[in-house]
Amino acid sequence: MRYLPLVFATAGLCFLTACSSPPVATSSAEVVLPLNHAWVDGNKVGYVTTDISDAAMAQDAGVNYVPRLSKAAAQTGNNSLLERVYKFPNGEQITIFQSAPRPTGAANIVSEYSPLWRMALVRWLQPERVRELKSEAELLSAEDAGEVSIQVTQIVVNCPVVRGADGQALQGVR
Repeated sequence: MRYLPLVFATAGLCFLTACSSPPVATSSAEVVLPLNHAWVDGNKVGYVTTDISDAAMAQDAGVNYVPRLSKAAAQTGNNSLLERVYKFPNGEQITIFQSAPRPTGAANIVSEYSPLWRMALVRWLQPERVRELKSEAELLSAEDAGEVSIQVTQIVVNCPVVRGADGQALQGVR
Protein backbone atom coordinates (compact mmCIF):
# COMPACT_ATOMS: atom_id res chain seq x y z
CA MET A 1 0.00 0.00 0.00
CA ARG A 2 2.85 2.39 0.79
CA TYR A 3 4.20 1.96 -2.77
CA LEU A 4 0.89 2.89 -4.43
CA PRO A 5 1.65 6.64 -4.76
CA LEU A 6 5.02 5.80 -6.35
CA VAL A 7 3.36 3.42 -8.83
CA PHE A 8 0.82 6.10 -9.84
CA ALA A 9 3.51 8.75 -10.18
CA THR A 10 5.66 6.48 -12.35
CA ALA A 11 2.70 5.46 -14.50
CA GLY A 12 1.67 9.10 -14.89
CA LEU A 13 5.17 10.11 -15.95
CA CYS A 14 5.30 7.28 -18.51
CA PHE A 15 1.89 8.29 -19.86
CA LEU A 16 2.87 11.95 -20.22
CA THR A 17 6.16 11.06 -21.86
CA ALA A 18 4.48 8.73 -24.34
CA CYS A 19 1.92 11.38 -25.28
CA SER A 20 4.37 14.22 -25.77
CA SER A 21 7.37 12.52 -27.38
CA PRO A 22 7.60 11.94 -31.11
CA PRO A 23 7.79 8.33 -32.21
CA VAL A 24 11.24 6.86 -32.32
CA ALA A 25 12.13 5.21 -35.62
CA THR A 26 13.79 1.84 -35.33
CA SER A 27 15.01 -0.35 -38.13
CA SER A 28 13.66 -3.50 -36.48
CA ALA A 29 10.01 -2.43 -36.44
CA GLU A 30 8.64 -1.74 -39.87
CA VAL A 31 5.30 -2.42 -41.51
CA VAL A 32 4.94 -2.38 -45.27
CA LEU A 33 1.45 -1.84 -46.70
CA PRO A 34 0.47 -1.46 -50.35
CA LEU A 35 0.05 2.17 -51.37
CA ASN A 36 -3.20 2.73 -53.28
CA HIS A 37 -4.22 5.85 -55.15
CA ALA A 38 -7.44 7.84 -55.27
CA TRP A 39 -8.66 11.05 -56.86
CA VAL A 40 -9.64 14.01 -54.67
CA ASP A 41 -10.75 17.17 -56.46
CA GLY A 42 -8.65 16.38 -59.53
CA ASN A 43 -5.54 15.46 -57.55
CA LYS A 44 -4.08 12.04 -56.81
CA VAL A 45 -3.45 11.03 -53.20
CA GLY A 46 -1.94 7.86 -51.73
CA TYR A 47 -3.68 5.79 -49.08
CA VAL A 48 -3.48 2.46 -47.30
CA THR A 49 -6.34 0.13 -46.43
CA THR A 50 -6.24 -1.63 -43.07
CA ASP A 51 -9.83 -2.62 -42.25
CA ILE A 52 -13.10 -3.42 -44.07
CA SER A 53 -16.52 -4.28 -42.63
CA ASP A 54 -17.31 -6.74 -45.46
CA ALA A 55 -15.80 -10.24 -45.03
CA ALA A 56 -15.37 -11.04 -48.74
CA MET A 57 -13.80 -7.67 -49.53
CA ALA A 58 -11.47 -7.95 -46.53
CA GLN A 59 -10.40 -11.41 -47.71
CA ASP A 60 -9.78 -10.18 -51.27
CA ALA A 61 -7.82 -7.14 -50.06
CA GLY A 62 -5.85 -9.05 -47.42
CA VAL A 63 -6.87 -6.69 -44.61
CA ASN A 64 -8.65 -6.98 -41.28
CA TYR A 65 -12.31 -7.98 -41.35
CA VAL A 66 -13.99 -5.63 -38.86
CA PRO A 67 -17.78 -6.12 -38.93
CA ARG A 68 -18.21 -3.55 -36.17
CA LEU A 69 -17.14 -0.79 -38.56
CA SER A 70 -20.51 -1.09 -40.32
CA LYS A 71 -22.16 0.38 -37.21
CA ALA A 72 -20.60 3.71 -38.18
CA ALA A 73 -22.87 3.72 -41.26
CA ALA A 74 -25.86 4.15 -38.92
CA GLN A 75 -24.62 7.61 -37.97
CA THR A 76 -26.15 10.34 -40.08
CA GLY A 77 -25.89 14.06 -40.62
CA ASN A 78 -23.33 16.08 -38.69
CA ASN A 79 -22.75 13.17 -36.28
CA SER A 80 -21.32 10.94 -39.00
CA LEU A 81 -17.59 10.26 -39.02
CA LEU A 82 -17.83 8.88 -42.54
CA GLU A 83 -17.15 10.36 -45.90
CA ARG A 84 -17.86 8.53 -49.15
CA VAL A 85 -15.37 6.53 -51.14
CA TYR A 86 -16.55 5.89 -54.66
CA LYS A 87 -15.33 2.50 -55.87
CA PHE A 88 -15.54 1.21 -59.43
CA PRO A 89 -16.03 -2.55 -58.89
CA ASN A 90 -15.39 -3.33 -62.58
CA GLY A 91 -11.96 -1.70 -62.34
CA GLU A 92 -12.45 1.12 -64.84
CA GLN A 93 -10.47 3.50 -62.66
CA ILE A 94 -9.09 4.25 -59.21
CA THR A 95 -11.42 5.31 -56.43
CA ILE A 96 -12.59 8.83 -55.68
CA PHE A 97 -12.49 10.29 -52.15
CA GLN A 98 -14.56 13.22 -50.94
CA SER A 99 -11.61 14.81 -49.14
CA ALA A 100 -8.05 14.39 -47.97
CA PRO A 101 -5.93 16.06 -45.30
CA ARG A 102 -4.23 19.26 -46.43
CA PRO A 103 -1.37 19.21 -45.82
CA THR A 104 -0.90 15.55 -44.94
CA GLY A 105 0.16 15.21 -41.31
CA ALA A 106 -0.25 17.10 -38.09
CA ALA A 107 -0.85 20.47 -39.79
CA ASN A 108 -4.03 19.26 -41.59
CA ILE A 109 -6.62 22.05 -41.90
CA VAL A 110 -9.44 20.02 -43.54
CA SER A 111 -11.82 19.38 -40.65
CA GLU A 112 -14.18 17.29 -42.84
CA TYR A 113 -11.51 14.64 -43.58
CA SER A 114 -11.89 11.24 -41.93
CA PRO A 115 -10.05 8.00 -42.74
CA LEU A 116 -13.35 6.12 -42.32
CA TRP A 117 -15.24 5.80 -45.57
CA ARG A 118 -18.70 4.55 -46.47
CA MET A 119 -18.39 2.72 -49.75
CA ALA A 120 -20.45 3.74 -52.73
CA LEU A 121 -20.26 1.46 -55.78
CA VAL A 122 -20.14 3.19 -59.17
CA ARG A 123 -21.24 1.40 -62.32
CA TRP A 124 -21.13 2.80 -65.82
CA LEU A 125 -24.54 2.63 -67.53
CA GLN A 126 -23.20 3.79 -70.89
CA PRO A 127 -20.00 1.83 -71.67
CA GLU A 128 -19.25 4.05 -74.66
CA ARG A 129 -19.00 7.06 -72.29
CA VAL A 130 -16.47 5.52 -69.88
CA ARG A 131 -13.72 8.00 -69.00
CA GLU A 132 -11.55 8.87 -66.01
CA LEU A 133 -13.50 10.87 -63.41
CA LYS A 134 -11.21 12.77 -61.05
CA SER A 135 -13.52 14.31 -58.48
CA GLU A 136 -16.81 13.83 -56.70
CA ALA A 137 -18.22 16.78 -58.67
CA GLU A 138 -17.39 15.09 -62.00
CA LEU A 139 -18.89 11.83 -60.74
CA LEU A 140 -22.12 13.46 -59.58
CA SER A 141 -22.41 15.25 -62.95
CA ALA A 142 -22.02 11.89 -64.70
CA GLU A 143 -24.77 10.50 -62.46
CA ASP A 144 -27.05 13.45 -63.29
CA ALA A 145 -26.41 12.78 -66.99
CA GLY A 146 -27.47 9.14 -66.58
CA GLU A 147 -23.99 7.83 -67.37
CA VAL A 148 -23.35 6.10 -64.03
CA SER A 149 -25.31 4.67 -61.14
CA ILE A 150 -24.13 5.10 -57.57
CA GLN A 151 -25.16 2.56 -54.93
CA VAL A 152 -24.34 3.63 -51.38
CA THR A 153 -23.62 0.54 -49.26
CA GLN A 154 -23.33 -0.26 -45.56
CA ILE A 155 -19.68 -1.22 -46.09
CA VAL A 156 -17.20 0.89 -44.13
CA VAL A 157 -13.47 0.92 -44.79
CA ASN A 158 -10.54 2.41 -42.92
CA CYS A 159 -8.28 4.00 -45.54
CA PRO A 160 -6.07 6.77 -44.16
CA VAL A 161 -4.46 9.10 -46.67
CA VAL A 162 -0.70 8.85 -46.16
CA ARG A 163 0.53 10.91 -49.12
CA GLY A 164 -1.21 14.09 -50.17
CA ALA A 165 -1.65 15.63 -53.61
CA ASP A 166 1.32 17.90 -52.88
CA GLY A 167 3.56 14.87 -52.34
CA GLN A 168 3.82 15.48 -48.61
CA ALA A 169 3.68 12.17 -46.74
CA LEU A 170 3.42 10.84 -43.23
CA GLN A 171 6.65 9.86 -41.54
CA GLY A 172 7.92 6.53 -42.85
CA VAL A 173 6.05 6.67 -46.17
CA ARG A 174 8.39 6.33 -49.14
